Amino acid sequence: IADIGAGTGYFSVRLARAVPDGQVIATDIEPDMIRYLSERAAREQLSNLRAVLTPPSDPQLAPETVDRILVVDVWHHLDDRPAYARALAKALRPGGKLAIVDFTLESKHGPPAKHRLLPDEILADLRAAGLSAAISPTKLPDQYIAIGTR
Repeated sequence: IADIGAGTGYFSVRLARAVPDGQVIATDIEPDMIRYLSERAAREQLSNLRAVLTPPSDPQLAPETVDRILVVDVWHHLDDRPAYARALAKALRPGGKLAIVDFTLESKHGPPAKHRLLPDEILADLRAAGLSAAISPTKLPDQYIAIGTR
């Protein structure tokens, strides 16, 4: 599992506990977040959690090495979303899934409205990367989930 833009590891830690026999790669562009998350993984004895510093334009995941990718509240920050989607798609194994969680236009939280993306924009990014794509029926109060499948 890859957690893109993992920050302090809210999801990464939970994923590492959920898949003790699997590996969780937590990426972020901030060195302080990587340091913090590495220390947290050691402190919480999560040997299956690895924090990786990545540049903003490249998730640096090897081809066909990941079963699941989670991207929470990050997609609207990316400069070249279609290129990033292609990189993530290449990292997925056949049948792998990419879940992008982002804010609805109506949300009272999150980035300014001008930075928010319509679900169709994210679906277009995923389809341009060669993934099948749909909005998850799972309802969240202020966000939606776009799922891409290889």
